[in-house]
Amino acid sequence: MYKPLPESLTIKTSGINGLGVFADQEIKQGTNLGITHIKIDDKIIRTPLGGFINHSNTPNCTKVELHANGKEPFRKKWSLVTLQDIKKGEEITLRYTFYNV
Repeated sequence: MYKPLPESLTIKTSGINGLGVFADQEIKQGTNLGITHIKIDDKIIRTPLGGFINHSNTPNCTKVELHANGKEPFRKKWSLVTLQDIKKGEEITLRYTFYNV
């Protein structure tokens, strides 16, 4: 069965804005939660994970650029990595760099 989010995450109503991504369990600092964005030519595409992450000036996660090899159809991709331990029920946040807030 296809699951757009890792088992440790869920989407629910956010106090920041609309819907957000929340931890369903404790998540350790340095955990790679998955790919959030892919850049093809000049277009940035959000994955299901990237589509629901809300902005924070004090984020608990960061985007890490992954380098694609020459055989992949995209130019760049980014993964979401935790900057600190995340508690169950805590919203996953990111400092937006691709969009104006």
